[in-house]
Order: sequence, then structure tokens, then C-alpha cells
Amino acid sequence: MKKTQLYPLQFVPILKEKVWGGEKLTHLLHKNGTNNTGESWELSGVQDNVSKVRSGSLKGKSLDDLIELYKAELVGESVYEKYGHKFPLLFKFIDARHDLSVQLHPNDSIAQQRHQSYGKTEMWYVLQADEKARLILGFNKDLDKESYAKVLESGKITAVLNSERVVADDAFFIPPGIVHAIGAGVLLAEIQQTSDITYRIYDWDRPDIDGSLRELHTEAALDAIDFTTSEAKISYQDTLNKRVLLKDCPYFVTHKLKLDTDFKVENFHNESFKTYMCTEGAAIFETRDCEVSLERGQTLLMPASLNAYVIKAKNTTLLEIYIP
Repeated sequence: MKKTQLYPLQFVPILKEKVWGGEKLTHLLHKNGTNNTGESWELSGVQDNVSKVRSGSLKGKSLDDLIELYKAELVGESVYEKYGHKFPLLFKFIDARHDLSVQLHPNDSIAQQRHQSYGKTEMWYVLQADEKARLILGFNKDLDKESYAKVLESGKITAVLNSERVVADDAFFIPPGIVHAIGAGVLLAEIQQTSDITYRIYDWDRPDIDGSLRELHTEAALDAIDFTTSEAKISYQDTLNKRVLLKDCPYFVTHKLKLDTDFKVENFHNESFKTYMCTEGAAIFETRDCEVSLERGQTLLMPASLNAYVIKAKNTTLLEIYIP
């Protein structure tokens, strides 16, 4: 592939039909989906689901192609040294018309041993929530392997799940092992490690799109569950036109940007690419050589080599994510 100058990159969303999916990705975020679109994979390096550039001189090129050609110019020196040609994060928008399955994800150690994969640490940012919408986050009482197994065997797993009401702009951090589920009526952005490993422990006894019951991973989950109680909700205070830290973990750092004026970015953590997810309003990203617009429900990859740009915004909310 001929090496052309990098620019702010948008990718073609990879839409996923789900038994629990709905219409919000289509109607609110303007994806080209159906009545059962549950996920829009905005930026993905997952095998068989690798994103392709939407526009510009690199249109049609895959994320894998870009990393192979540009290396640290695209992802950043420290990121390339650590992850090589593997893009480390997966970005999604998720619409739950019905409750998702109750699930958890393994940590790096278990995922590598069992699946030759990264584990899954993730976080959520709520764009919209219907009245009384909720999330399941952990257990509502102290459990261990033995007591959990008894509850599962008795068919009363829902009685021990911790349920939390949610509204727009709530944010949550979900480390590996934490039992969780997105509840009906929630539209959110998800930032996670590049992994598609999920252990499903309860699926509301409902059939999948093809009419069959989805597999449960009861035994695999038992050694991966974190039974300790932890506060998943992220506490933060909005501050206009300044970065507000939502989460700093070994896999990603996420800031919220609530903007009503131009915001200059200069030499900010140039060891990593930056990804921007627009959750409200619209913005224009202006570099020395080009302008790229970003609207609600869209995602932008800013190559690490582009270390100075201006975000032109008015009544706009962005999530800004990079690798620490």
C-alpha cells in the first residue's frame, strides 16, 4: 500500500443484530440498521470484525492495514511497543430494547490461558435512558463460589443481582469478573479491551433470533467471577471546556469534554492515538491540512502523529480516550 499522509479517520460501523436490540441506533444515532440492531462496532480490531476507513484517500483500507503500514505514526510509540499490530481497544454504541444476558468477562490471565485472547475491562457512558431503565452491576449480598452455585442451581439468580437506575450522562467502570447486564431502555457508549470473550450465566430463558437458547457458560464463569463488592458508578463533576477524568486504568484513560467553544489540543499524550466518541451535538476537528466533522453517534480516530488540532464545538459532548 502506498503511504499517504495520515488524517483524522472515521470507519464504517459494523452493525450487529441482537435478540435484545432495538431501533435507537437507527433513529437516534442515524446508523443504517434495523429494528433489532443491538450494537454498532465503531472501531474494531477484533478478528473477522476489523474496521475499514469510511472516507478520504485511505477509504476502504482496514485498521490492520493501517497499523502494518504506519505503525507508531498511527497508534503511538508506547502503544506500538506494547501491542504491535494488534489494536488494543474496541469502541461500540449499544442499544438494549430488552435486557441483555447476565454475564461477565475473564481477566487477561484466564483469557490468555483459555482463549489466547486479552481479557475484557470495559466502561459505559449512558447517552439516553428510558424512565426506570437500569443496569445490573454485581451482587446485592456477599457470596462465594459455594453460595453462588446454590443460588444458580435453585434458579433464583435474579434475586441476588444488584440493580441500579440510570439516567443520561451516568458512567460506569466494569473490571473483569464483575457480573453485569445492560437493562432494557438503555443506549450507551462502550469502551473496552479488544476482546469478544463473554461468559453468560443467565439469559432470561429466552430464545435467540434463530429460535434456539443461547449457550450458558456456568462452569467457565465459576472461576472467573469476582465476588467482592465494588462501586461501579463513576463519580464526576462536569466542567465546561475542560477535560474531566472519568477513568484512568491500565488499559485506557477516558475524559469527558463538554464544549461550547473551540478547544485546542497540543502535544497531549502523543505516545498514543486518541479516539473521540460524540455523545451530544457535533464538532469539527481542524488540523493543519484538513477539517473533519463529527456528529452525535460517530467516532473518530486521531492518529498519534497529529499532535496539534482544534476541536470546534458548540453545545457538544465528547468522550476522549487514549492508552496511558
